Amino acid sequence: MSDFKDKKVIVTGATRGIGRAIAGAFLARGAQVIGLYGGNNEAALAFEQENSDFSDCLHLYQCDVADYKAVEKLYGRIEERFDTIDILINNAGIRRDGVLAMLGPDDWQRVIDVNLSGSYNMAKFAVQLMMKQKYGRIVFITSPMAHMGFAGQANYAASKAGQIGMMHSLSKETARRGITVNCVSPGFIATELIDDLSEAQVKEYKKMVPMRRFGAPEEVAEAVLFLSGPNASYITGSVLEIDGGL
Repeated sequence: MSDFKDKKVIVTGATRGIGRAIAGAFLARGAQVIGLYGGNNEAALAFEQENSDFSDCLHLYQCDVADYKAVEKLYGRIEERFDTIDILINNAGIRRDGVLAMLGPDDWQRVIDVNLSGSYNMAKFAVQLMMKQKYGRIVFITSPMAHMGFAGQANYAASKAGQIGMMHSLSKETARRGITVNCVSPGFIATELIDDLSEAQVKEYKKMVPMRRFGAPEEVAEAVLFLSGPNASYITGSVLEIDGGL
């Protein structure tokens, strides 16, 4: 596994679930982690305490990635402190499920705003900083729902499909500048994002997975670290599925 000593890494949704595992893995390998979280101060404090051994390397900021002006302001602070960044992990995401015919416009828009527009906001300013050094790694955390589209998840599926489309275009725009852009697509992962599933749903979904289990956040983190490292320098515009064969 690559050593990320002193690499400057932004992870959105860094204090819970998959993002928490990713941020922790980068810290353990020597990175300077700029962790973003939306508003759960309790989770942020717990993450900070759990990683007290890396207090000099962990920098937490509260920021709504869907808010363009807030993201722009945050990147100004990041540039002032770190000059540039090396890696961006677009992990922040939410679900607000409901069948399309009954889905309220606010639930549709908020999922699109956080999952898709948030990815645009973060990637736009990251590319500008990465271009200063002609090097960078961007990874979007998408989902198999982008092509499977479960009933009741039209907003979520659309946002994740949009991430993949954006990744393909961005990878072509940045390839000659030493910046790779890829997606990691986790299937059912045991995190807070699926805590609202009933016992019957969990049982049914596990039957769909050839490996007959949900994945662990740490398994996703290892794939993200690979795509973020120097050994993945010829991989761009790709989607890596981590779904147990779903």
